[in-house]
Amino acid sequence: MKSSNLMSSKKVGVIGAGASGLVASRELRREGHVPVVFERNNNVGGTWIYNPEVESDPLGVDPSRTIVQSSVYDSLRTNLPRESMGFRDYPFVVVEEMMMIKDEKKETSSRTGDNRRFPGHREVLNYLQDFANHFELIELIRFETEVIHVSLLDDQEGEKERKWAVKYKIRSSSSPPTFVVDEEVFDAVVVCNGHYTEPLIAEIPGIDTWPGKQIHSHNYRVPDPFRDQVVLLVGNSSSGEDLSRDIAGVVKKNALGDDTIVFQDGSSVLVDVILHCTGYKYTFPFLEINNTVTVDDNRVGPLYKHVFSPLLAPGLSFIGLIWKGIPYPIFELQSRWVAGVLSGRILLPSQEVMMLEVEDFYLKLEAAGVPKRYTHNTFDYQFEYSDWLAGECGFPLSEEWRKQMFEAVVKKRITHLEAYRDEWEDYNHLIMQAHEDFRNYL
Repeated sequence: MKSSNLMSSKKVGVIGAGASGLVASRELRREGHVPVVFERNNNVGGTWIYNPEVESDPLGVDPSRTIVQSSVYDSLRTNLPRESMGFRDYPFVVVEEMMMIKDEKKETSSRTGDNRRFPGHREVLNYLQDFANHFELIELIRFETEVIHVSLLDDQEGEKERKWAVKYKIRSSSSPPTFVVDEEVFDAVVVCNGHYTEPLIAEIPGIDTWPGKQIHSHNYRVPDPFRDQVVLLVGNSSSGEDLSRDIAGVVKKNALGDDTIVFQDGSSVLVDVILHCTGYKYTFPFLEINNTVTVDDNRVGPLYKHVFSPLLAPGLSFIGLIWKGIPYPIFELQSRWVAGVLSGRILLPSQEVMMLEVEDFYLKLEAAGVPKRYTHNTFDYQFEYSDWLAGECGFPLSEEWRKQMFEAVVKKRITHLEAYRDEWEDYNHLIMQAHEDFRNYL
C-alpha cells in the first residue's frame, strides 16, 4: 500500500521480550517510535529460557497451578538449519563465522560453543541475547514486569486516535517478593507474548476418568522420570518425534502397565503414562477489548494478515502468531510492517477492505477443509506471505537458498528422521550461498 508523507512517532507498549518482542522493539525504534517492552522474566529469550522446574499440574489444565513459562526440554535442538533461522542483518551463524563475514574483531558473545548446524536451545537463547545486546535493546526492556490488563481508552478531546492503557505489576527483589501495580498510557500496543505456555489437550473419550498419570510435553524436561514405564505419546509433530526418541532408552518395553488404552481399530495397550505432545493454546488474559479479537478453536481473529485487528488497527497488533515455518524472518517483516504503519509510512486498507479479506481467507480455509485451529499454520504459503510483507515494507524478497533449505529439511525429516539434523553435507552449497548473502546484508 502506498505510503503517506505524514510521518509520526508513537509511544508503543510491546508485551514480551522473546524473539518477536525483540525484533519488534528494534524495528519500532528504527522507525522513530518509542518502544517500551514489558517482560515478566529477568532475561530476554521468551520460550528459549530453559527452566528445569515444571508446573504443579503436569497436564497443565488446573487454573490454580504454578505456571512455568518455558516449554523447552533439555535435549531440544532446532529443527531448522541455523543459517535459515536468523534475522536478515544479524545472521544466526557460529560467532567466529560472523566475525569473518563482518571482517572485524570478535564481539562479546554469550554463545555456548555449540557449532552444530542444528544447535541446541542454549545456543538459540544466546543468539537472542547477543541480538538484544548488539542492537542495544536491553535499555528498552522492563524486566520482571508482567502486563495484567490492556484496554482502549475513551475518546479524548483533541486526540485523533484513541490511546491504550496498560496496567502491569512489577516484581520486587525482596524475599518473599512483593508486587507494585502501575498503569501507563500508550499510542499503540504490540502483543508478542508467544504461544508455547498454555497446553492444548486433545479431546479423547474417557480421558478425564482414566486413572493413570498424564503429562503434557510442556512439563517434560528429561527422560529419567519415565524409566521402566510404558509410555503412550499422543501427537506426532516436532515435540512428539523428539520426545519419543528421548525416552526410548529408558522406558520399559513389552511390559504390562497399570491401565488400558483402546484405539479406534479395537487394539489396546496397557500403559503407565500418557504423554500429550498436542501443542498449545493462544491466550491473551490481559486483553480487555470487548471481544473485538477472540480465540476460537485456536484461531485468533479477526486479524488482517495474522497481525492487525481491522476494528482496532493500527493501535493493536500481534507479532509471531504464525507457526510451521521459519519464524524469525517472518517476525522481522511483520515488525517492520507494523512500525511503518504506525509511523504513517505505510498505509493499511480501509477497515471494510481488511474485514472482507479476512472473511475471504477464512472461507478459503473452510473450503479446503482446514480446521480453525490451523488458521495460523503458514507451512504451505510462508514464502508467499513473507514476500507480500516484504513488498509492503520495500524489503528484499525471500532468498532462494532459504526456500531450498526449508524444502530440504522437510524431505530429510521424512526419509532420515533419526539423523536429518546431522547429515547435511549434500547441502553445503546452500550454506555457501547463505554466507555470500550475509556479507551483502552486513
